[in-house]
Amino acid sequence: MTLVPLRLGFVPLTDAAPCIVAHELGFAAEEGLSLELLRLTSWAQSRDQLGAGTIDAAHMLVPLPIAQRLGLGPALPDFDLLMVLSQIGQAVAVSRALAEAMRAAGHPFDFADPRAAGAALHAACGGRLRVGVPFPFSTQAELVWHWLTATGFDPAEVTVRTVPPPMMAGAMAGGEVDAFCVGEPWASVAVETGVGALLLPGRAIWAGAPEKGLVMRRDRAEGDPDSTGRLMRAIWRAGRWLDHPENRGTAAEILSRPDYLNLPSEITERGLIGRLVVSPAGEMRQTSPFISFHDGAATFPWKSQAALFAERIAWRHGLDPRAAMTAAMATFRTDLYRHHLRPAGADLPGASSKVEGAMAHPHAVASEAGRMILHPDAFFDGRTFEPPSEPR
Repeated sequence: MTLVPLRLGFVPLTDAAPCIVAHELGFAAEEGLSLELLRLTSWAQSRDQLGAGTIDAAHMLVPLPIAQRLGLGPALPDFDLLMVLSQIGQAVAVSRALAEAMRAAGHPFDFADPRAAGAALHAACGGRLRVGVPFPFSTQAELVWHWLTATGFDPAEVTVRTVPPPMMAGAMAGGEVDAFCVGEPWASVAVETGVGALLLPGRAIWAGAPEKGLVMRRDRAEGDPDSTGRLMRAIWRAGRWLDHPENRGTAAEILSRPDYLNLPSEITERGLIGRLVVSPAGEMRQTSPFISFHDGAATFPWKSQAALFAERIAWRHGLDPRAAMTAAMATFRTDLYRHHLRPAGADLPGASSKVEGAMAHPHAVASEAGRMILHPDAFFDGRTFEPPSEPR
């Protein structure tokens, strides 16, 4: 069988695993695809290469195609998010100096209480904080703003800086940021190199935060539905394989190779199994799941999540929230998800939107097959978000 070539861009992060595993373990070949994985250095490069058509699809921050749709990036063809690649998987780190001050004041770095962690951080830094995030339009940026403003920080005294994920630890070592929020393994690298300590997992702030998505240009996704569907099915099967706990060690070995993360597999494995070393002294914290790739409808592109991100972005950029939410919801292609993944056996939720933040525990909802269990999606402060109705 002649394989169809397809170029897929990724930024070196643990949450690129579905793309890498689809290639390395043959899920793409089973769908008749020959994936060429291109390692990129930043999210701006990923956006620009996708827009220029030098890559066919991208592992991309979930809010990035929304920002493009809202006109907050360069003029490029429309992007669509076809499926979510990963849920949660981020960590908040603070500098060694801040960690020492927080410990001296009695904070235990126990991963348990975002309110207490925020209060301790505020006291240690005096309210003025420089925070690194991987991109202005990222789940990490939304987590940071939500958490800090809900725990007493004045937004006027918080400076958020963009730092590519592999450079986060270096930025902290160089004194450019006091704290950061980033996907693994780059938070663990800060601990391993002795420049910082892990304060919180992302799931402690928003338990169901979507992190990365599979993004294509709309003209590419609709113009070649056959290869689009093949790619989605290959990655969906890779995510299902990744969510078997017994496969996480093998995944760490694959991801750690020089072509991907180029790190010791022991560091990569921490974020995959949720057993994190939080300080240079070797303290460990277990959080499970730290990252999800499949279970609990983790890959479904909920339109309510698109609306939630859009409302926040619109508020910060002076846009009309209602119009922004409507535009964003059209970017999350539940229609393509249902069309292309139903033949693979994916259980599909009965609705395409839900009230975000309402589930503190696993929750059963209607699905095409009967019932499915969704993972918790609660915010630490009890916030909920009800999306607008979709226009008919």
